[in-house]
Amino acid sequence: MHVEMSDIYKSFGANRVLTGVNFELQEGEVHALMGENGAGKSTLMNILIGLHKRDQGTIIIDGQETYFTNPKEAEEGGIAFIHQELNVWRDMTVLDNLFIGKELSSSIGILNVKEMRRRANEQFRKLSVTIPLNQDAGDCSVGEKQMIEIAKALMTKAKVIVMDEPTAALTEREIQKLFEVIASLKKDGVSIVYISHRMEEIFAICDRITVMRDGKTVDTKPISETNFDDVVRKMVGRELTDRFPTSQAEPGEVVLEVKNATKKGKFRNVNFSVRTGEIIGFSGLMGAGRTEMMRTIFGLDTLDRGEIWVKGKKVVIHNPNDAMKAGIGFVTEDRKDEGLVLDFSVKDNMVLTNLYSFAPGGIINNKKEQQFVDLLIKRLHIKTQSSSTLVRNLSGGNQQKVVIAKWVGIGLNVLILDEPTRGVDVGAKREIYQLMNELTERGVAIIMVSSELPEVLGMSDRIFVVHEGEINGELSKQEASQEHIMRLATGGQ
Repeated sequence: MHVEMSDIYKSFGANRVLTGVNFELQEGEVHALMGENGAGKSTLMNILIGLHKRDQGTIIIDGQETYFTNPKEAEEGGIAFIHQELNVWRDMTVLDNLFIGKELSSSIGILNVKEMRRRANEQFRKLSVTIPLNQDAGDCSVGEKQMIEIAKALMTKAKVIVMDEPTAALTEREIQKLFEVIASLKKDGVSIVYISHRMEEIFAICDRITVMRDGKTVDTKPISETNFDDVVRKMVGRELTDRFPTSQAEPGEVVLEVKNATKKGKFRNVNFSVRTGEIIGFSGLMGAGRTEMMRTIFGLDTLDRGEIWVKGKKVVIHNPNDAMKAGIGFVTEDRKDEGLVLDFSVKDNMVLTNLYSFAPGGIINNKKEQQFVDLLIKRLHIKTQSSSTLVRNLSGGNQQKVVIAKWVGIGLNVLILDEPTRGVDVGAKREIYQLMNELTERGVAIIMVSSELPEVLGMSDRIFVVHEGEINGELSKQEASQEHIMRLATGGQ
């Protein structure tokens, strides 16, 4: 399928999102669509599938002007979209999610569950997915939900698949499996629009690249004719040096110590500590137990056995309020369901964890609150029309910045970051890294869980590698490498 989008314009109210964008997708190619958060990438693809209506411009598919009125019509026309924000129905089973709106039935209208299970299992085998089909989707991890979405799109037999941050929640092993699937689809003539902020992936699998900035097309060229620095410069409009900025912080005294922590079925005998001014990274495969460890430290889940010590004192954490009283903050990996109140404004989300400091006598000091919010919006370069904008209307990367912002400036001892740069562009990633370094220079201890090995290697002072619920090794910055981490993550020594 050949797709050509010419001179596309789109505004939402007074906010112009796209200004004369041009994009061409050839048959059987993997085409990278790159740009900072808010550049208009997802909006352009949503116009293609009919989720948004263009204000101006032309869409030609296989030589014919074609305008879909909704995503279902686009899917029937051969175009599937795997969205960054996962469209998984939490209270339905995995099988029901895979076939929602496309259920198979017999000639007399009875659901053919046997055939649905057969097709689902066949697709899961291709992706090396082992999620039980009768499990509620709400009980799946973010990474498992991502694989459900990928499987659902692949089952449509689409001729064009738009993948928006498809590997954001996947492990290295799952990413390699997805790349194999993409290569197979390409051989069959399927075209892929690949939206990702992971540069390594772009150069590994894509044929051409289109870069967008501020709602405009900056450049399109074969991937072999560009490089990392060139793409970054076109994305952000400036030189971006030092992908991982150097911290001036000197690790001090132990601020958090976890002793023999055990949660039945999740992790066991976990021991580690983190010092003031230090960043420790947690790496491992999906399902290894990294997130479960952090949720327990923050009080979202309870320990079966073990102890948590903060600044030399044993603390009992039954819930997040107990953790916050101990000076522990937590940026969850699932910003949509757990990190934000989507129908609250940017300002209201930012001050949620710090509200009492703006109301010393029980009355909110609106001026002080607004100054705090405006400073964070400016500091983190959050793209929003105003602080009163609903956070659901921001791009995924800007939503992530709001999640992080609500923990800044409240006197934390420890900040836990679970996938802090998931779905965030390269410029915004560096801003988050700089903020992490600023926090450590103020004495905050940071625990970072990340599936991006370059990020773990680039930002961590020490690295703990988790395998099947246990810490299988601790590496210093000097001795750590991708090969060493992956060996430990898969059970090696």
